[in-house]
Amino acid sequence: MHDVDMTIVGGGLVGASIAWGLARSGMKSLVLDGEDLDLRASRANFALVWVQGKGLHAPHYALWSDASAKRWPTMAKALLDDSGIDVGLQQDGAFTFALSQDEFEAAREDMESIALETNGRAPHYEVLDRQQTLERVPGIGPEVVGSIYCAADGHVNALRLFHALHTAMEKTGATYRPQHRVQIIEPTSDGFVLKGEGVSIVSRQIVLAAGLDNERLAPMVGLSCPLKRSKGQILVTEKSQTALPCLSAGMRQADEGGIMIGDSEETDTTRISSSSDISAVLASRALRIFPALSDLNVVRSWTGFRVKTADGVPIYDHSERYPGAFLVACHSGVTLAANHALIVAQQIAAGRLEDDLSAFSARRFHARQAA
Repeated sequence: MHDVDMTIVGGGLVGASIAWGLARSGMKSLVLDGEDLDLRASRANFALVWVQGKGLHAPHYALWSDASAKRWPTMAKALLDDSGIDVGLQQDGAFTFALSQDEFEAAREDMESIALETNGRAPHYEVLDRQQTLERVPGIGPEVVGSIYCAADGHVNALRLFHALHTAMEKTGATYRPQHRVQIIEPTSDGFVLKGEGVSIVSRQIVLAAGLDNERLAPMVGLSCPLKRSKGQILVTEKSQTALPCLSAGMRQADEGGIMIGDSEETDTTRISSSSDISAVLASRALRIFPALSDLNVVRSWTGFRVKTADGVPIYDHSERYPGAFLVACHSGVTLAANHALIVAQQIAAGRLEDDLSAFSARRFHARQAA
């Protein structure tokens, strides 16, 4: 039996970001994590720092994403200082390519809606026809009819980010315990008892950052975390000395040279295995956008389940029934990492979430059901 002040359940990108942020605020936490082969969103992340198209019909989410992207340079520097690891942040803008007029119009309409709903405060974007796109991105395929460009978008090195967060959180005082999956949380008069195989801990405060497992754990502390199934698949090519001409929604070149291809979604399966049919669709779309990719071999593929809430918008909550229990859930663990480390962690350390996060509470789902 261990007695601690703060326990974070989940050591993925979200949990590690908050643990590091708490440590920088002077609160040293215990981070309990599961097994290596658990269904981890962090394992399959695409490492985009992305704001383009985020927050359709949810302007608070669009502005929250933009704010985090703007904080990312500060976070990258702080991570380098605390961990000695450069996460390879690049924020040079990105494109969303359309392969049909319907795709092009749908993307344009979404961006116009977000701009209108945020009263023009969302990041600036440009709608480019085929000729304008070709002038900026030579080598696009003949089927590309146009694109959306947003200068605020970027990406990082996925593996180095995860390594840097874990190194930084431990160097600044957090304690990490893998293979300590929490099965039961029992609220008590002065905190919480967390139980599992090899786990028996009394903690005065807790943060649920357990990804998909948040849905199971949340009701134990008077919270809810409704999720929907969302499986994504990624292809990775061999390393290429020829640079991909730009960053895009479904393609990015890591700084080691390999090109990642993704942007699929399956909602009707619990299988973690890759699908050859989806691989074929991903590869075909990539070749239609950049025909020169036909010279590269795909060397590996993997899948992962996103931590996607019922409406796609993050959840930040503090239990009213059991004060001291917080919950964080989102599928944008990379984009929002700066907000989690630099803003949300400080609010948790202070013992309450500020009013500007109230729109992200899961109470929104109960309000809709009541209506």
